[in-house]
Amino acid sequence: MRRLWAERAFLETGWARDVAVDVGEDGRVAAVTADTPARPGDECLAGRVLLPAPGNLHSHAFQRAVAGLTEVRSADGDSFWTWRRLMYDFLGRLTPDHIQAIAAMVQVEMLEAGYAAVGEFHYVHHQAGGEPYADRAETAARICAAAAETGMGLTLLPVLYTYGGTDQRPLEGGQLRFRNDRDGFAALMESARRAVDAGPRDWVLGMAPHSLRAVTPDLLSGAVSDHGPDSRGGPIHIHIAEQTREVVEVEAWLGARPVAWLLGNQPVDDRWCLVHATHMEPAETEGLARSGAVAGLCPITEADLGDGLFDGPRFLAAGGAFGIGSDSNVRIALAEELRLLEYGQRLRDRARNVLAPGPGSVGRSLFRGALAGGARALGRDAGVLAPGRWADLVAIDGDATALHGLDGDVLLDAWIFAADDRVVRDVWSAGRHVVRQGRHRRRDAVEAAFRAALVDLRADPRADP
Repeated sequence: MRRLWAERAFLETGWARDVAVDVGEDGRVAAVTADTPARPGDECLAGRVLLPAPGNLHSHAFQRAVAGLTEVRSADGDSFWTWRRLMYDFLGRLTPDHIQAIAAMVQVEMLEAGYAAVGEFHYVHHQAGGEPYADRAETAARICAAAAETGMGLTLLPVLYTYGGTDQRPLEGGQLRFRNDRDGFAALMESARRAVDAGPRDWVLGMAPHSLRAVTPDLLSGAVSDHGPDSRGGPIHIHIAEQTREVVEVEAWLGARPVAWLLGNQPVDDRWCLVHATHMEPAETEGLARSGAVAGLCPITEADLGDGLFDGPRFLAAGGAFGIGSDSNVRIALAEELRLLEYGQRLRDRARNVLAPGPGSVGRSLFRGALAGGARALGRDAGVLAPGRWADLVAIDGDATALHGLDGDVLLDAWIFAADDRVVRDVWSAGRHVVRQGRHRRRDAVEAAFRAALVDLRADPRADP
């Protein structure tokens, strides 16, 4: 049993002072005691504020290696779809070793930003050209290997991706590395289960139909059925309604807009995470909120790709749950994701302090929403600092310039809107103390492997968008 002690902490019941947190060998919080003095042997977090650490609910780790390489305007203009072609061009030389090195670096950066866990929406399954590896979960196992090295909490989400569009055209080029039919996907999931079960007890195996344009209704229903509770099924994630072209194509094919069709034809509940859900009509927004599914919002990537803005006020008013993710990992910054989520609403509505459902702190509303929605979407028993939950914790520097002299909710406001992730000093993932003094314990080795992977990938002209 280890004991942490902090002068200030944000508990399930709210703010408290002089808080002792006992963490068991199983990685869970054993006890939380407020208004208690520090004892000899306690790990005293002097000057730091202890908070539950959110989960990052949506990541494509490999895309971190192309960050910054697609910011050149073409003669015909650019969009999500042109960015996607450039990203696919990168896939030709990506090996399992590269995937592991990139994923480990991404996880180190996430942990240093204050995230304790990640949902890896993983779809690069096969060799270049589409031939499966001898172990269908070879690359998924590399994501697990990265998490074993970094100590990141992991929800692995192998992706079912079968077609190149609503017209069911075959996949081609870089997309061939993604393709699985139902039987191939079942074999992939079986192997991925072994990789996850070999890891720490907090790891979770979920499943991710890529999008309505990449599967048929029958394939989607079959995959959801195969991943039912009787098979120890974890969360189900799906990209949905990210782009207006996608909405138009799905409506022409299925006779309904994407979110409306999914809510009407699948058992969408609190196991589900609908990623982006950007382009919804009011009835869809309210229906998604009532379903219990989490809206997986990725503000930095959604801004980078020109996706549009989620209807946050209507969704929150209907009781909806949301979480945040870093998606393409063009930038990994927890506070910035939350800040941009709020700022997008302000710019659209020409108002201030939008994403608080009533009077009170916007920072608290954003942070608690990300905690609860992230934990639900990852199938992770976390999100609050309370006995029995995973010890996913972040300690921020209460003496940082932007936070100096502040307390309670205003401190959360200042972190999100006036500071950045440099105030993060310590992070624990399921009790694993992986970040100390703002630096991951394995950063040097992980960064060296990442740099070597970049040199290798960028040495080949085919890998340079």
